[in-house]
Amino acid sequence: MIYGLTYLGVIHTLISLVAVAAALTAFVRHKNIDPASTLGKVYIWTTVLTCLTGFGIYQHGGFGKPHALGVITLVVLALAWRIRSPRVAIVSYSLTFLFHMIPAVTETTTRLPLGAPLLPNAEAPELKAITGVLFLLFLVGVFLQLRRLDKRART
Repeated sequence: MIYGLTYLGVIHTLISLVAVAAALTAFVRHKNIDPASTLGKVYIWTTVLTCLTGFGIYQHGGFGKPHALGVITLVVLALAWRIRSPRVAIVSYSLTFLFHMIPAVTETTTRLPLGAPLLPNAEAPELKAITGVLFLLFLVGVFLQLRRLDKRART
């Protein structure tokens, strides 16, 4: 174990960090996650790998909320790929980024700093508030992306 993570957990975390970095870079550079771009492809495939490696992590018992979130993430990615609508893609890829951020914040705040984590567990009320803020940021981000798409369509 490394910092309380199994070797699979370390690999899973590293892959998810690549996905988050690719998404953040795409948001800054392109204002969205474009599946046709290199960053978009890196994001999508590392998100898939994050979900798949997450299915093998059972530190909190059996199949749980993180596993369900992985299944939902894969379904949303499949929806974006299958429907091939710019509007669906914007909402879907942004939603999967939100899905990355929820466990990222949960795991970070309940594990770090080592020996004295910021929050006692994943049910801490502060995490519910943080998740609410992340959801509001998701809504604002999607609104701005859709508005930008509409402006481009009018010109």
